[in-house]
Amino acid sequence: MTATQRKPSLRNRLLRHVLVPLAVTWLLGSALVVGIASYFAQQAFDRALLDDAYLVASHVRRTPDESGRLDLSLSAQEMSTVLFDQSESLYFAVLSPQGVLLAGHAGLRPLQFDESLRPHFDAIDYQGRVLRSVTIHRDQPSSFYVVMAQTTASRDRLLQRLLTFSIVPQLLLLLWLAVWLQRAIADDLVPLAALEQALGRRDARDLTPVPVTATTRDVQRLGQAINALLGRIASSVQAQREFSGNVAHELRTPLAGIRALADYGLRQNDPQVWREQLQGIAQSQERASHLVDQLLALALANEAQHILEQKPVALDVLVSEAVLRFLPRADAAGVDLGARGADQPVWAFANGALIEGMLNNLLDNALRYGGAPEGGSRVTVSLTDAPQAVVLAVSDNGPGVSHEQLKQLTQRWVQGSAGEALKEGSGLGLAIVSEYVRLLNAKVAIQTESPHGLRVSITFNKPL
Repeated sequence: MTATQRKPSLRNRLLRHVLVPLAVTWLLGSALVVGIASYFAQQAFDRALLDDAYLVASHVRRTPDESGRLDLSLSAQEMSTVLFDQSESLYFAVLSPQGVLLAGHAGLRPLQFDESLRPHFDAIDYQGRVLRSVTIHRDQPSSFYVVMAQTTASRDRLLQRLLTFSIVPQLLLLLWLAVWLQRAIADDLVPLAALEQALGRRDARDLTPVPVTATTRDVQRLGQAINALLGRIASSVQAQREFSGNVAHELRTPLAGIRALADYGLRQNDPQVWREQLQGIAQSQERASHLVDQLLALALANEAQHILEQKPVALDVLVSEAVLRFLPRADAAGVDLGARGADQPVWAFANGALIEGMLNNLLDNALRYGGAPEGGSRVTVSLTDAPQAVVLAVSDNGPGVSHEQLKQLTQRWVQGSAGEALKEGSGLGLAIVSEYVRLLNAKVAIQTESPHGLRVSITFNKPL
């Protein structure tokens, strides 16, 4: 037997958690009811027994002779009539304070003589039977005791009937409730079993939502959670497929070019040709590496949407670091790279790694495609701290793009006219920026500069 088989089923656990407390409560309640009923039944029988004792005491008189002793004014036959009970046997005794029998049944004595006015109830053994007795003390016409005893068959039968009529119906009701609960719980667990079977039969490649026919909110929430998980897995798998497909498709051309350059160089004997071919191989490798980095950035963006952490970020620090990082490249290309608005603290509610990725892509695009047509190229990173938001912008004075291309720049594999002319890049830079903006709940705007150039501005939320 496996560990799973040894564990109890959910249905049995629910039944046990419902029926066991219910049974314990029923037992305690039944015991309480029987105890209370027994107490009040005992009170009723004891009251009748006490009335008989007072009746006997009321017929105790002094004899009219000179002795003046105490005697019972009723004969034995009259006492039998007065104390008649069709189901119980009654016994009585009238005793002097010294314990001398004055009238009644011999041998019937209380366990103790008490002169208090309160009746004393007790269980005594008389003629081999346990009787319920009451002893009373009277001081008129003289001090004497009356002991009245009675068999307890009626009391016992009444208690038995109380037990029977209180416990048996409740026990039957409890059994009926157990059967009904078992069926009701089994019916409520049918959707859960159906969900288990649907997941067990499903192919590992099938990530479509599981149909859920829930009769309870809990099963419905479970189905929704499973389908949400399948959706996240499907999104991750789709991102991996897109990444692998894009890599396979986009790297085929640069790798083929590298192979062609290498083959051509191997067929030549001139060292100058070798040098030219090696330079071409290095440039192709750089373009391929840049493409892989961008594809990885897009794949990581798809993964990060589920675990992204946002917090207050110092934009002025990130902008200064990015400008210093790209400054050697800008100097080599003869581009005036500068920052504006980063000389004072500017905070945004975002993610530092994603903002760094945005700046890298925007500055790379600006330096790659933003060269001024007539020289004097300029790239500027600016920060604007508005009352409700923070705006990060990267602008250049390059050739810009047409209005038709402006609407499509954030799509994958779409390049502007400068990129198409240079035959560089892959059209993923602004797509990555757009994806990062979406993850940060920010806004991006792409505008043409006057007289020429391009400006990409991103609006972030300020920390609370």
